[in-house]
Amino acid sequence: MAGSTSSARRFAAVAEPLHSCAYYAPEINEFTSLGFHGWWHAYFAYRSAPLGNASSQIVTEVFYNFAPRMVERSVPGCWEILTADAVRREQLSIVGRALTRIFDSYSWGSELRTVVELLAEALPELDVTNRPLFAAWASQPWPEESVLGLWHASTLLREFRFDGHNEALRQAGVSGLGSHLLMVADGRGTPDVVQKIRGWTPDEWASEMTLLQDAGWLDPSGLHTTKGRSARKEIELQTDQHAAPISSKLGEDNSELVLELLERVSQFLLSKKVVPGKWPPSHLGRIDPSSE
Repeated sequence: MAGSTSSARRFAAVAEPLHSCAYYAPEINEFTSLGFHGWWHAYFAYRSAPLGNASSQIVTEVFYNFAPRMVERSVPGCWEILTADAVRREQLSIVGRALTRIFDSYSWGSELRTVVELLAEALPELDVTNRPLFAAWASQPWPEESVLGLWHASTLLREFRFDGHNEALRQAGVSGLGSHLLMVADGRGTPDVVQKIRGWTPDEWASEMTLLQDAGWLDPSGLHTTKGRSARKEIELQTDQHAAPISSKLGEDNSELVLELLERVSQFLLSKKVVPGKWPPSHLGRIDPSSE
């Protein structure tokens, strides 16, 4: 189990930067010229588009950590601007052009096509039970162009883990809002920034804080107690175990080939500051979701 857990953590680290190009490349702002009202409005459309013209309730349940009111500002109204299928077509076009620019001077090794083929064969065969977002993305046609195909694969890797993490949170009895308080207790983000970019109010935050304190997970200052830190570690372990089928499906040798390529890509993207190296990225805290 230790080996698969270790591989699961590595896959999480290397998939995120390439996947995140779809959020942080400046080309993504082209969605505003199509009628979307800013960054968040477009985000909910293109990230949930594989679910179809989904309701706000479905998107809230699948995304898990956003306040319903924040989702409702975008969904289902976004489908009146473009249908989910049209959003997907636009996203592929925009991301494809962004990746062409980003990797213009990057030297891809001969293994790129092999890696993409391995992922295209393995990832759609993973079990989709309790993985609604992964299942939706896995049902999408695989892009023909290799770099765009690698981005699509990184998105599948990312959403497979994301769904598994949400399942681990549910099994531990942690709400979507509660997951943010546990992250802040780890030193990731601050209450005011996280509330802003996830749509929660200070009163809701305070109520959730009381619940976690009463459960013995957080101390009066909002930091982890010994019990809370142990519970947090168990959630992360369960998340890794839920993600372990990725390396099992690929096999040890193929997993290493995929990881080595994605690690080089990740290092490139982070060194060039194409994507932020930490969450939450500072620029999101400056975007007002009520107007986006």
